[in-house]
Amino acid sequence: MAGKVFFSVSMSLDGFIAPGSPGELMGKQWMELQQWVFPLRYFRERLKLGEGGEEGRDNDLFRQTFERTGASVMGKRMFDAGERMWPEEAPFHTPVFVVTHERRDPWVRPGGTTFHFVNDGILPALERAREAAGDLDVRIAGGGATILEYLNAGRIDEFSIALSPVLFGSGVRLFEGVDAARVALVPAVAVASPRVTHLTYAVHRR
Repeated sequence: MAGKVFFSVSMSLDGFIAPGSPGELMGKQWMELQQWVFPLRYFRERLKLGEGGEEGRDNDLFRQTFERTGASVMGKRMFDAGERMWPEEAPFHTPVFVVTHERRDPWVRPGGTTFHFVNDGILPALERAREAAGDLDVRIAGGGATILEYLNAGRIDEFSIALSPVLFGSGVRLFEGVDAARVALVPAVAVASPRVTHLTYAVHRR
């Protein structure tokens, strides 16, 4: 049985998931947005940053996100930014399908990540990701425009937001351009921790 299609992102209180310019990634605002992740034991293990780190509910939810994922899909903008910043052992450890017009052979990285470049749109990319994931879930990794395309196409089953207590003022809005007339949400989980509030919603067509 095929798994779910989902996305999970950190979001500022004013609705932004990334700075407006790729050059600002890893800058002060982005670091503040993601600050809940960096101390976690599973994050440290996954990026091979050494032993130690915090356990608890944040760590459990972060780990569950990656353990449920059998394949990921992302847009070219996210891939271009990540290609410059990811370590040699990219942090996915699954097949990743990049929606792009660029024709390129698969890029194999240590640790189980292989990037496949899909030139015929979001639905063929999702079909290939589903096949690769088997019974596990497919994560739409980003960026915001790619997430929105899948949401508006009715292909998202659920999503989780880690709501961080920071304000951006500008940048990439998660729901900018959403077809709200076609998307209905059902609250599923709400978990608060000292650093962030985790919100999960099931997605249905109106």
